Amino acid sequence: MTLISGSPIPYWQVTDLEQARYDVAESPMEGEMDSTFFLTKDKNFIPHTYPCRTAYIAQVRDVEPAPRPMPDWSVARNIMPAGSPFLDLSGFWFRATRIHGWARTAVTAAQAGPARLKLGICGAGVVYVNGLRVAWLAPASRNAMAEVEFTAELVAGHNEIAIQFEDLCERDAVIRVALTWHDGPPASASHCFSAKSALVTEVEAALEAMHLDRKLYDGEDIWLILPRAFPRAVTGMVHVAGHFMSHDHNDIAISVPAGADRVRLCASTDLPADFRYFDFNINCGGFVTQARLGAEISWRHKTKSASAQISDRIAETLVWLARHAETDTETALACVAVGDMQALTRAEQIITTALPGIEECFDCADFALVPLLWARMVYGDRLSQALVARIDAATLAFRYWMDEPGNDVQWYFSENHALLFHTAAYLAGHMHPNATFRRSGRVGTAQSRAGYERLVSWFDHFESAEMAEFNSATYFPIDFKGLTALYALAPDAAIQQRAYKAIVRLVTMVAHSAHHGVITAAQGRSYEHSLCVSDTSELTGLSRLIWGKGTFGAHANCLAQIALCLRDYKLQLPDLAAIANWEDADHAQEWTFWQGNNAFARLYHYKTCDTAMGSVASYRWGDWGYQETLLQARIGRNPAAQIWINHPGEIVQSGFGRPSFWGGSASVPRVQQYRDLAIVAFNGQAPQPGFTHAWFPTQSFDEWSVDGTRAIARSGNGAMVIAAGAPLVLTKSGGSADHELRLPGYDGLWIVRLGQTSDLGGFAQFHAVPVTKDVDGTITVTDADYGPVVFHTDGTIAAEGRILDPMAWSLRGQRTKLPL
Repeated sequence: MTLISGSPIPYWQVTDLEQARYDVAESPMEGEMDSTFFLTKDKNFIPHTYPCRTAYIAQVRDVEPAPRPMPDWSVARNIMPAGSPFLDLSGFWFRATRIHGWARTAVTAAQAGPARLKLGICGAGVVYVNGLRVAWLAPASRNAMAEVEFTAELVAGHNEIAIQFEDLCERDAVIRVALTWHDGPPASASHCFSAKSALVTEVEAALEAMHLDRKLYDGEDIWLILPRAFPRAVTGMVHVAGHFMSHDHNDIAISVPAGADRVRLCASTDLPADFRYFDFNINCGGFVTQARLGAEISWRHKTKSASAQISDRIAETLVWLARHAETDTETALACVAVGDMQALTRAEQIITTALPGIEECFDCADFALVPLLWARMVYGDRLSQALVARIDAATLAFRYWMDEPGNDVQWYFSENHALLFHTAAYLAGHMHPNATFRRSGRVGTAQSRAGYERLVSWFDHFESAEMAEFNSATYFPIDFKGLTALYALAPDAAIQQRAYKAIVRLVTMVAHSAHHGVITAAQGRSYEHSLCVSDTSELTGLSRLIWGKGTFGAHANCLAQIALCLRDYKLQLPDLAAIANWEDADHAQEWTFWQGNNAFARLYHYKTCDTAMGSVASYRWGDWGYQETLLQARIGRNPAAQIWINHPGEIVQSGFGRPSFWGGSASVPRVQQYRDLAIVAFNGQAPQPGFTHAWFPTQSFDEWSVDGTRAIARSGNGAMVIAAGAPLVLTKSGGSADHELRLPGYDGLWIVRLGQTSDLGGFAQFHAVPVTKDVDGTITVTDADYGPVVFHTDGTIAAEGRILDPMAWSLRGQRTKLPL
């Protein structure tokens, strides 16, 4: 690749990271819940600093890193670009961890001479060119890359550029090394791999093109498809695991004959019901490298229709979780509730596995502690005495809030975490009224009282503003985790009643956005693993439990607790089955409400018996995004026949960015929706990726086509037309093959029209959705059913003699039944 100004140098070798706990003296922090922490221009910048980061800054910032011995490059990993302009080693660390590593790449120069380059890094880095130390920087910033320009003398031919780097990893850590060419003698990007360049090029092409034969498996075998064959035979391993909070995995040996266009990996029935990442480590002709793909594994084919009796569904839920859910304390709670020998043995194993994270105050330990407290308080007699003693010791030593001393990096600030910390303090203090809690120094009664007072403040916030993490398929289950524990176990009737009302409110929100067992709505915070799923979302399992439509997934945060509340604690939920499972063929439901401080998210949802679409109105148009999904839609009864549209936050698929390739949006588009019609207009900017895209799962549609600026699809009697301002491209290779529509440019305009039909061609012809845009920004779509639909720049919409004004919507919301 010839280098021009601004070109990244993308081929890297990287050593295994040296990792060490970074402990500082235990100390308290100041701060409170910050429900809108993600409303920031700077992608993935969190406006809170832990003591460990303060100490790291004092030690590292603007201090030239000490030289370290050059590593043994023979054991380094070979990293292909995968579309990324930088080396990305990002991940999740549950405790503060200091890392050190080495990475190297190369430039081939046509002649000797000075060259100007730029290094970008977060923690600290040193640049060596041909063994000479030429530059360094040490910003010690968290997840925000700083850059330094430098000049180096190149020799004619091969020039090795090595980077000594380090960082402090706290929770979700962006570990990136970027090297950019500015100017110098004629040169090309090269590498330091031991393999010949021709082999590397062929392997890279094969990796970029390969994909799984499906993105959703329901009993089928899993095949790796190779549109570009590997040039030589391949051997290796595939590590199959869930997202960063997952605990279980499978390892699969892989062997690919030279020239093969496909190879079977395994039976999907051998894997849990979950979104799974397939991490490939392959050897092709002695060249070893890695790649990652992802897919949902469903067990729908082996799940019978749900019973009409709620008591049967409760029992089914608990047994399914006890037998099949992941290694998690929510599963352990289901196990002790089921109570047979198999379940109790598994409960002991799970709790033993989970306790070290609680004892060490790992981030997200609060997620594990709440169901563990429930199991201890209610089913302690079903656990061994030694395990109960260890649970009690961990409970008394835990850090329950940031004002208690600690050196952990637990996340206290979001709504879901704050609720769980306060719930745990309240219940643990009540369980041990006379014991001393080590970090706070309080006796149990005082610890419980502190949790109580903070819960009062949390409920005050909830009842006035509800959820900044609106409609989140990831975080609603965690909110249910805290609320159901309070409803079942709170010693104070006032807390129990407020928890009950909050449960009912969240269930009502889910019902209004549910469509035959699948939640379809704009979401305040989302991830790839919570979007690229249909059957295995926990809210789909919740829908099955409460309303009899849906299936179960292996990752659970609240299902056991909700089932126990229904069974043992007389939880009475409103009858919302007709709303959740909308079957009225003559009417549609329109649902409007707002969420968050200052009503920052104004939400719209519309569904018929065959379509559903939800969006967020007048929301931060043109700002930098975080993890928001601004519009989601689905058609028919196939749970997977859904779309959403976003601006990817990074090019690499299945990465750790926030926003990522699918989870969230780099730029927040203008989104406006009227009934089954919506516009999505982007206005992004560099360095954001230069395209927007839609999830378009062709395998889940009964029929579909993509032609020029239009894509159409049908599932059952639900249909959709997607029209764009420029030709759409259906991705045919790589991780999203046959599941992604791309629209080039930063300023893409998308039109989405849903409807009911069995004649897709006739529907598409009828709904031409012509669009005009006035100089003042007003967009008008002339709809075949609604007539002119005028989308104004103040967020209002005029159509059919109606005015939709998001500023008039209420927190409680308004449900309107409209004739079709």
